Amino acid sequence: MYDAGKIILGIAIFLVLITFPFWFTLALGNPDYQPDPELPAGQVQCVESKEYMIHWHMDLLNQWRDSVVRDGNRMYVSREYGDRHEMSLTRTCMRCHESRERFCDRCHDYTAVDPYCWDCHVEPKGE
Repeated sequence: MYDAGKIILGIAIFLVLITFPFWFTLALGNPDYQPDPELPAGQVQCVESKEYMIHWHMDLLNQWRDSVVRDGNRMYVSREYGDRHEMSLTRTCMRCHESRERFCDRCHDYTAVDPYCWDCHVEPKGE
């Protein structure tokens, strides 16, 4: 193998480049950082459990959108609590989570997600 040195050098460079984000975060970043969204005061429960909403809120909102727009169904019955809620981002969700900046954006910015909710919905003014 006449090119063994070049191959080993290429593999080493590849490994450095592919693992760079991990080393950079450990050296300069804050690997223990967790977003801290502002939760609504005085509210004891959401339309579903906290764990469900953390992981599946976008699926729920997509289901709401499809149900309202395609089927004309505007009421949602919570699977966990049995409560009835209007399927509305602005009139249901944003009634408790008043500030997009202090609630939605904190997690979405952390995960580098750019939801398209506000392409159609009017952004709440918040404080």
